[in-house]
Amino acid sequence: MAGYNTFAQYYDALTQNVCYADRAAALHGRILQWQQEPMPDRILLDLACGTGSLSAALARLGYDVIGVDSSADMLNEALDKKYDSGLPIQYLQQDMRRLDLFGTISVTVCALDSINHLHSFEDVRQVFSRVSLFSNPNALFLFDVNTQYKHREILADQCFVYELPDCFCVWQNQLADTAPHYPVTIRLDFFEQSAQSPSQYYRSSEQFVERFYDDATIRRLLQETGFTLLECCDGDTFAPPQPQTQRLCYIAKKL
Repeated sequence: MAGYNTFAQYYDALTQNVCYADRAAALHGRILQWQQEPMPDRILLDLACGTGSLSAALARLGYDVIGVDSSADMLNEALDKKYDSGLPIQYLQQDMRRLDLFGTISVTVCALDSINHLHSFEDVRQVFSRVSLFSNPNALFLFDVNTQYKHREILADQCFVYELPDCFCVWQNQLADTAPHYPVTIRLDFFEQSAQSPSQYYRSSEQFVERFYDDATIRRLLQETGFTLLECCDGDTFAPPQPQTQRLCYIAKKL
């Protein structure tokens, strides 16, 4: 799994298009819709929580949030937000393939393509299995994945340039247009301005790969790890999926 070192520092600035409050509200609505009975507690696991923006938005809706991420740098950013906000969020540094909690939870959320960062179908199975192990009976599992359309038509071989107040970032995608994963290698080059000499910049680079996981396999792995699928919808609009849907959201229940 990638470490996201420099990326963590600039992650929020590079993802300003994401409205976490709206996304949290949409997830909260789906949770209320699919709950069969009142939650025995308000414990919610935010898996691959990154810099904690979604964790904070969900905590503001009344959940007791546990945020888990493998990156210490991402969690440092999340902890800074926690101290600033005073929200009672617990953060743990763990690889989600080896999730290990102190007890069971009522809801798990894994948002914004985190599943696509896993390396293989077996990794996906391991994550589903660990979530299942720590889920209460009838607990909900909400997660999203990129579609094949997004990998092949949107991410593809695109290049993006971001000019931030103290950093210049070049974001380059490279698609390997081959089944089953249609992997997209994402390379980030950061040019950070020197505090001592404004005319000098220091370059650092990070690279990771996102892989597509097909709907049939996702459904099979959910069933094999003790979940029943309740709904599959567009992960951005939460409407029924369309041919050009870029992200699918799955909502499953622990049996």
